[in-house]
Order: sequence, then C-alpha cells, then structure tokens
Amino acid sequence: MTLRVLVVEGNLRAPREQHRAEWGMTPSEAYADLLGRMAPGLQADIAFPADEGWNGPSAGSLEAYDGAVLTGSALHVWQGGPEVMRQIELMRALYRAKVPAFGSCWGIQIGAAAAGGTVIRNPKGREIGFARDIALTEAGLAHPLLQGRPRAFTAPAIHLDVVAAPPANATILASNRLTPMQAAEIAHEGGTFWGVQYHPEFSLAELAVLLRRVAPLMIEEGFAPDRPSVAAYADDLDTLHADRGRSDLAWRLGLDEQVLDDDLRTLEIRNFLERQVKPGASRRGRA
Repeated sequence: MTLRVLVVEGNLRAPREQHRAEWGMTPSEAYADLLGRMAPGLQADIAFPADEGWNGPSAGSLEAYDGAVLTGSALHVWQGGPEVMRQIELMRALYRAKVPAFGSCWGIQIGAAAAGGTVIRNPKGREIGFARDIALTEAGLAHPLLQGRPRAFTAPAIHLDVVAAPPANATILASNRLTPMQAAEIAHEGGTFWGVQYHPEFSLAELAVLLRRVAPLMIEEGFAPDRPSVAAYADDLDTLHADRGRSDLAWRLGLDEQVLDDDLRTLEIRNFLERQVKPGASRRGRA
C-alpha cells in the first residue's frame, strides 16, 4: 500500500535549521523519516505554513492525501501573528477536506485552536524532559489512539502551553497533573484529528539535543542549577539511547519500557497510521 501523507512543519526557518544543524534533520524531516520506517514506501510531502509567502494548497489537492501530521514548534498560539494563523487555516482546511490528522505538542494546540479551542501559557508551569503519570480517561481506555498504552505512563515532552478550553467536539483521552489535555480526539466540520501534548516521535537522543539547547531556560526556571547539570542529564539520555540495557540509568531517570522501547514510545503514531490513514487510503482506492 502506497500512502501519501502531508507533514506540516510548525517552525519558522531559523529554528528548524538550528534543529537540522544540531540533530541532522529538521523536525518535519525527522517525522517524515519515522513515518517512512513505519510504513515503507510512504510518500511524505512537507509543508511550511509558518513561512512568509507560503501558499496553501487548494482543498482539492489536500484531498489527495491519506493523512496529515503536525510537528511541534517554538511558536505560541496565544501570541497570534500570521505565522500562527496560516497554520490554523491549514488545519481548518484539513478538517473540511476530511483528511485524518495527527499532531504532537504544538500539533494538538493547532488542532484545538482550529476547531474553536483555547490555548494558553500553562499557569502550572512547564513540562520539560518527560511528562509523568499521564493517565488515560475512561474514553482513552477504549480509544484506538492509545491502544496498547497502560492506564498511566511516561512520555518525552517539552512544552509551556496547553489547551485550556477544548473545542466543543473534543474527547479528552488522557491528562496529568500539569496538563489537562494530554491526548484527545477532535471532530470538526466532518474531519477528525487525533493528538497528544507529548512527543512520541522524540528518541532519547533527540530529546537530549533539545535539552542542551534550552539549558538557559531550564536554569532560569529552576529545573537545573547550572549548565553542567543539564549537560550531565542529557549525556545520560544519550548513553541510555545507545544502550537500553543500562538499568541503572533507567532507574535514575525514572524511565521504563514505555519510553525505552521504540515501538511502545511511538505507539500513537503507529496507531494513527493503522487505524486512520491506511483504512482511509483503502476506502479511496489508493491501496
């Protein structure tokens, strides 16, 4: 089965090129690579709606996609601006075109804002490194997005913003102490969006890159006393990424197979492909 998926990059050019310099790929390129490994032969097209001068696809061209995936971003929905509104309008077009979409972190915020939800700076503070004790709701226990997850789990996360007021047709599937909407399904104008506030796409090594990048912020907000402390934490993540058998590091970092096993860590993305993208492609005769 040949699948065609639109990967929507949430960042402006400078942040995504910084990510490429530090990680080897932009966030959208990394997402496309992951999707290709999950579904060999998948065709991923990348869109850059944050960029000035970007011309959005027509509704007819969107309908040619079997699915769409929205990456994270360094932007803030609540700050507004054309770079944010272009992404919200693209998500609205995806809803209208009935293209199933998935988003992580910034992605779920755009999915919610496009359907009438409200995104704010979290008054409880930032989640950084890992979101702990993500608990499935009763709806989440039965939902295919989270099929295979336990009732509570840990996942990679870096975010300050949260969906404070979900859209009218949103079903909250998971939450935790800091974030009321950690996972959700949103139905809007005939389309369906599945999203998570955490980052199932981040390996421990990519997360380590990001933590080193935001070390000044972590120190300012009290997550670490100094740069060497952040570097040591990131180094432990790199070591554990290379050797999953380091149970001493897993214990010290409070991580289990839900993060250490790549198939389990990326489960929501695979569930999206298997339960939303592939069935839709079959129905449209793209199989």
